[in-house]
Amino acid sequence: MITDESRCPCGLGEPYGVCCGRFHRGAATAPTAELLMRSRFSAFAVGDTEYLTKTWHPKTRPADLELDPGQRWTFLEILGKTGGGLLENEGTVEFRAHYRQHRHPGSMHEKSRFVRADGQWSYVAPVN
Repeated sequence: MITDESRCPCGLGEPYGVCCGRFHRGAATAPTAELLMRSRFSAFAVGDTEYLTKTWHPKTRPADLELDPGQRWTFLEILGKTGGGLLENEGTVEFRAHYRQHRHPGSMHEKSRFVRADGQWSYVAPVN
């Protein structure tokens, strides 16, 4: 169970409540593509499907999102990024997300595309 005082799953080392928790609660929006990526990872870690849906681009968002209760997201590595800064409207973030599924470790590697419209970043899709 992650509380506001717990270390944020995104890997920045801050307490969840002042790190990604503020984005999940709607108290702030992620100012960069990387911070949106980190907050989405944390949303997977805490099971916040509402935030995941809200930050998924409407053209690529699934109609229904169900998380596997046997999968626990444990660690995020940011491997690279292009664009996605404070004054940009597009960017990519390459990452490796680690998890445990039914006691077995695993990871997924993806380079994701993000866009910003009306001041809000959203996840679009993996980049091939």
